[in-house]
Amino acid sequence: MTDEASTAPANDYEAGLVNRRRVLGDAWVDKSLANRNEFNAEFQELITRHAWNDIWGRSALGDKTRRYMVLSMMLGIHAYEEFAMHVRAALDGPPESRLTPEDIKEVIMMAAIYCGVPVANHAFGIATGILREKGLLDATSR
Repeated sequence: MTDEASTAPANDYEAGLVNRRRVLGDAWVDKSLANRNEFNAEFQELITRHAWNDIWGRSALGDKTRRYMVLSMMLGIHAYEEFAMHVRAALDGPPESRLTPEDIKEVIMMAAIYCGVPVANHAFGIATGILREKGLLDATSR
């Protein structure tokens, strides 16, 4: 085995960690990594190498487009916890890939047609709570 081959997974992991932190933020990644244990550590390494390096590390689409795609796909598969995580990340991300509340609303409106009204209704509830939590929506508005 060459030195390059033996260090590739570590490099893929480190590169993935950089992308993961850029997209989700240090606080979320630190929390996820702090929750590693002997049961889930391999999974954390797998998603960091493959999702965050192999996919989010690709240059073709850019982070902003990927954010739209992930929000849409999470609604399509009813992965509401992941949807909430990515809404927060989209609102807090670097300026060049940050989404606005209006952008997120448009994703949910599209999901109403392609994923169903109940999905969009639930997504609006989740997003509304996050927007209020972040002070981006008046807490007294319905």
